Amino acid sequence: MTDAQELADTPGGWPVKASAELASARIVRLRRDTVVLPDGGTVQREVVEHPGAVAIVALDEAGRVLLIKQYRHPAQATLWEVPAGLRDVAGEPMLATAQRELLEEAGYLAADWRVLVDFLSSPGISTERLRVFLARDLTQVPAAERDYVPEHEEAFLTIAWVPLQAAVDAVLAGEMHNGVTAIGVMSASAANQDGFATLRRADAPETL
Repeated sequence: MTDAQELADTPGGWPVKASAELASARIVRLRRDTVVLPDGGTVQREVVEHPGAVAIVALDEAGRVLLIKQYRHPAQATLWEVPAGLRDVAGEPMLATAQRELLEEAGYLAADWRVLVDFLSSPGISTERLRVFLARDLTQVPAAERDYVPEHEEAFLTIAWVPLQAAVDAVLAGEMHNGVTAIGVMSASAANQDGFATLRRADAPETL
């Protein structure tokens, strides 16, 4: 049996003998790596390079979570999600990205920020890393005072406040399908058991 103290992923990659770019687009890049195995053999693996993203589980004083409903074309569906955004500004700290996204997508500022969870969305194919923040002590910014004009899918968002347990129930019932939202609300529910006392600071470094 593995000791709980050993439950930490190990950073470091196997050697890459060759790498070739297959395609490049606005957000992602596709490459094929020839990876050297521990026994000296090789295997080819396709990798989608992704800038990463942040997401925000915003909780109010009543224990409700802020959800937005947004159209997602690849999924051919309109999904309930927590606010989120790409880490596409060079050099911008993750917390600053999360603060910007919460304001732009939902119109809120938060005075209390913690790290809920870090995860890899699809490590078998993508380099995408996500950090989910918990945001509390919220203040709504009037629309007239915001300097951001939503466009594209974001111009048609629906915003709702729902009890955290209702969001957890919807995930477990198979009614909400966005992955980062599922991880976010389940993590918030678990962390709430000790009043969020053991969560990391908002500026905690990534460990992988």
